[in-house]
Amino acid sequence: MSDLRIQQPGDDAALGDWRHVHNVIIPTHALSLDEVRERAVRNHLEVAYLGDVLVGCSTVRPPVDDTSTATVIARVLPPHRGRGFGEEFYARGLDRARRLGAKVIETVVLSSNEDGLRFALKQGFAETERYLLPGDTIPWIDLRLS
Repeated sequence: MSDLRIQQPGDDAALGDWRHVHNVIIPTHALSLDEVRERAVRNHLEVAYLGDVLVGCSTVRPPVDDTSTATVIARVLPPHRGRGFGEEFYARGLDRARRLGAKVIETVVLSSNEDGLRFALKQGFAETERYLLPGDTIPWIDLRLS
């Protein structure tokens, strides 16, 4: 376990930190603060700090309707990668998803995020689909934990 401080964003400053990490790692789909507020209502969001330094964020999309599928996404800012923080985020997200009743775990990675794709494959995810969203030029990759 590292010295990370991981917490749910409880105010606009922390939601802004979550937004910053998302927008750095997913520049093709930048979110506004209002969009992040909306996501915080339907998903479990967390931000992580090493001391006062922002390191990353995570999202757990819980199972909806009658599905038993949750999506777990861990994002680490480039200067902080390779230090085990992603594994810590991912383990927390996986635990949360399972406590929410998930039996199937998925994730999604922007194909230009080679570090993120390597990380997902290392965790045991397998690619299930590549696709472009309307107006996008960089494919998204859906993966499922095998």
